[in-house]
Amino acid sequence: MAEADSAEYREHLATYTSFNKLVLFMILWIVLLLSCMALGLVGGVHLLSLLLGIGGTVALVVGFAVLS
Repeated sequence: MAEADSAEYREHLATYTSFNKLVLFMILWIVLLLSCMALGLVGGVHLLSLLLGIGGTVALVVGFAVLS
C-alpha cells in the first residue's frame, strides 16, 4: 500500500512541476509579447521589436526545452 501511495505521489509531483513550468513559460511569453508590442506601437522601434519578439520567443522555447 505504501508503494502505491509513493508512486502516486511521484506522478502527482511530476504533473505539478510540469504545470508550473508551463504557467511560468506563458507568463514570461506574455510579458515579452506586451513589451514588444509597446516598443513597436508606442516606441516606434518596429524592426527592433520584431527581432526582439522572435529572438525572445526562440530563447524561451530553447531555454525551457533544455532546462526541463
